Amino acid sequence: MKTGLVVFAHGSRVESANQAVRVVAAGLARARPFETVEAAFLELGQPDLAGAIQHLAASGARRILILPYFLTLGLHLERDLPALVETISKSYQGVAIRVASPLDGHPALVRILEDRARAALENWEAP
Repeated sequence: MKTGLVVFAHGSRVESANQAVRVVAAGLARARPFETVEAAFLELGQPDLAGAIQHLAASGARRILILPYFLTLGLHLERDLPALVETISKSYQGVAIRVASPLDGHPALVRILEDRARAALENWEAP
């Protein structure tokens, strides 16, 4: 059964920020075994979630996993995303749509922050 992934972000008026999400989605697509990956945005970016799911379903995906590109479970993930998924799911009989957990709580986040801190401190110039 073909599975599609959606990297779902808030979206920004700064197009380079939206492009950064698309780059992450493209990197995930290259990471196999994922057959197809799309970026999608809640607002201020394209495609929106409905457009990304439409593209994945049209490509034959029968399972679609939404990966929230959010650090914590806030209002968008508690309220907006479930409502969007419920509405969109009604249009795709035979396609299962699920949502993964946000990034918060994943042990790699501590390692990432540690790496960023070390890099910044190594480049810190004395006053």
